[in-house]
Amino acid sequence: MNRNPYYNNEGYPDPTTYYGTKDVIREDAELERKTGELIKVLKFIIRSAGFELIERIAIKDTKTGREFR
Repeated sequence: MNRNPYYNNEGYPDPTTYYGTKDVIREDAELERKTGELIKVLKFIIRSAGFELIERIAIKDTKTGREFR
């Protein structure tokens, strides 16, 4: 997989696609980061209260409707 989003799969520069999708990619990465931090905090609170998490946490972003598990 190509790690640099400025280049296409063949390795050639693709500025049109890059500039058209970079904001979406940035927003998605920020949402992933925020979700990860939220789940860490929830797990910390559960442990601190003397409980144990026995199933996965499922949350839904109200803005995008995207679900995280």
